[in-house]
Amino acid sequence: MKKDIHPKYHDVVFWDQSSDFKFMTRSTMTSADTIQWEDGKTYPVIKIEVSSASHPFYTGKNVLLDTAGRVEKFNRRYKK
Repeated sequence: MKKDIHPKYHDVVFWDQSSDFKFMTRSTMTSADTIQWEDGKTYPVIKIEVSSASHPFYTGKNVLLDTAGRVEKFNRRYKK
């Protein structure tokens, strides 16, 4: 196997900006921003907009859309 062709795999903290939820995992992503984690070490932080803590499907705040109204509106608009 060739050396130095794979990206570096290291610990990274992902920070959900909308819910202020942070979790640490391993990733190949890097960032210039760092954060001090609960163990006292400093890790790169990747800021994200949506995670399981803020996504409507996982939080149970999923909103059902009125699909019947949309279909009727489409049919009225493009009726021949």
